Amino acid sequence: DRTGDYRQSEAKVIDSEHIIAPETVSDPAHIRALLAGRVRRLLAGPNGHRASEKHVVRLVLPLERINPFRWLQAQDARTRLYWSGREGSVETAAVGEADVCMSPAPAGFEAMRQRLAPVLASCDAPVRYYGGLRFDPAQPAETAWSAFGAFRFVLPRFELRCQDGGATLICNLVLPIDSTRRSAILAQIDRLALPTLGLAGEVPMPIARTDRPGANGWRRTIEGALKAFTDTHLDKVVFAREASFGFSEDLDPVALLENLKAGTPDCFHFFFEPEQGVAFVGASPERLFRRQGRLIDSEAVAGTRPRGASASDDARLLEELLQSDKDLREHEYVRISMREELAPLAEDFYLDAEPSEMKLASGRHLVSRVRATLRDGVTSLDVLKALHPTPAVGGYPTADAIAAIRAQEPFDRGWYAGPVGWIGPDAAEFAVGIRSGLVQPRRLSLYSGAGIVTGSTPEGEWDEIEHKIIDFIKVLGLDLRRTHAA
Repeated sequence: DRTGDYRQSEAKVIDSEHIIAPETVSDPAHIRALLAGRVRRLLAGPNGHRASEKHVVRLVLPLERINPFRWLQAQDARTRLYWSGREGSVETAAVGEADVCMSPAPAGFEAMRQRLAPVLASCDAPVRYYGGLRFDPAQPAETAWSAFGAFRFVLPRFELRCQDGGATLICNLVLPIDSTRRSAILAQIDRLALPTLGLAGEVPMPIARTDRPGANGWRRTIEGALKAFTDTHLDKVVFAREASFGFSEDLDPVALLENLKAGTPDCFHFFFEPEQGVAFVGASPERLFRRQGRLIDSEAVAGTRPRGASASDDARLLEELLQSDKDLREHEYVRISMREELAPLAEDFYLDAEPSEMKLASGRHLVSRVRATLRDGVTSLDVLKALHPTPAVGGYPTADAIAAIRAQEPFDRGWYAGPVGWIGPDAAEFAVGIRSGLVQPRRLSLYSGAGIVTGSTPEGEWDEIEHKIIDFIKVLGLDLRRTHAA
């Protein structure tokens, strides 16, 4: 009984919202004083009838508009994050940790359910845990990915939500636990920066590039997959490459994302920094799912072409994509998986009759949109388990494709191609963590994949992956044609 899992919480998490100023506040000292005063009162003694129950209190303060990137750069915090949906109407920047649900070791999906479900089942609507999980959470992580865990979802200490020309600052407290952290929280408030001015950081030019696998290894991998389509039950596998760039100085992940966001409209934009100096950054065009109550929006995305240099060239490339037997077959496996995995969870299930174009600034994809009404009792975690990994990032059949990826890819995907986003008690939004990279001191590792089916060629799939990292390449000030590694 899935529902039972969510009711076995040792302590309830009850959201309580306090509006601590009815009007917009702009003076940083006044903002910090308001927050500190309310925190002192809340943490001074018992909190009414919930004194012994674990519960979340949200202190909400309306502010004038603040640039979320400047705000993130100004904070003295070990952990930071940023999230904006594809529609771009709300931007969230956050720092610190009021609560963390994670597993530092390899963990299956049920371990994540046991950790997250009791918390979410008892929350009220506004609470959001931000984070994601590894593409393959049951596999051990390379050192570079160790801070992210098999999965990691954070209720931030401070959230800045920007929308419609204004902003809201939220301070999340978890009581009664935070009563023992009063001094530390007040110190965090005292260090909280609220900049009104500032300049975007520079993105340095890289000085070196390496690829895993290189061109020869890539050829062997694709040729092996083509043989497997004949000799096994495997129909499609998505293989990825890692292109790592070295720098003579540290790369600011916030500046990288801000520049990336400017050139990638109609994408999900994300930044997760679990510890200083290590961050996962991306601009993904692909929604895994969005949930509001029982309504689910999702999509099948597979099949790729670049944009053209002229209107006529652009039209030709679109027609080529829409008529491509190879791309349509690659896309169909994702549609099949959607029907097989999501439809059983739904009372009503709608899938576009045929794919259409998803047009982006530097590329295009085939997309089939999905809308469903979940059955009573089905949760966001159920949907997450059903949909990840889609054949757009794994392959088909799923188990065979994952086995091939584990055996053949010479690097750890980490959170690349895993679900990233936020989850609450009755709403969630997740993107597929593609078009993404891992920032480390003086290093940026970009990840991108290509769906391999019968008819694929090593050269064609190599070029497709090169084009998929072009948005990052532009931000780095490079010419894609000059970055290839042997």
